[in-house]
Amino acid sequence: MTGRLGPGAEHPGGAGLPSAPEIQETPVLSCDPAFQHGVVVGFDGSLSSERALAYAVGMARRSQCGLVIVHVANRLPATVWAGCEPPVFVDLPDHRTEMLGLELACADFLAGVPWVLVERGGDICHEIEEVGREYAADAIVVGSTHGLLGKIFGSVSGRLARRANRPVIVIP
Repeated sequence: MTGRLGPGAEHPGGAGLPSAPEIQETPVLSCDPAFQHGVVVGFDGSLSSERALAYAVGMARRSQCGLVIVHVANRLPATVWAGCEPPVFVDLPDHRTEMLGLELACADFLAGVPWVLVERGGDICHEIEEVGREYAADAIVVGSTHGLLGKIFGSVSGRLARRANRPVIVIP
């Protein structure tokens, strides 16, 4: 998990920070009460995810809770699955997350809301749901999927709404 503190958040540690290996083994923000029972939002920079982010910001502001912004990075198969063994996935550096983080850090509408950007790799539905579970989120907000691929393979929002264990709000 990669977590970045937004400008409205403070690091939960203090003067007695543990050594570097201990920080890497424990989730960075899981004990911070500002992000527990907050709002999780899937964000990839698309128009529908921008709408979902705007709605989630308002929801977090009204609830006076933290906002967990999740970007699921691309993972590419290194081999083609021939039925014998599952494919191996290669984690490639996703510079898109860095760009999204910079855009979010400069966004005026996030002012006054504590937020964190979490990068994950893998299946979008699974990763957003997993982040929601880790942070005990009160709700997950996602944008709706438009287009041919969403109709053929099923939309992320539809799959997430069917399988999540917490409320899922789909923004058109």
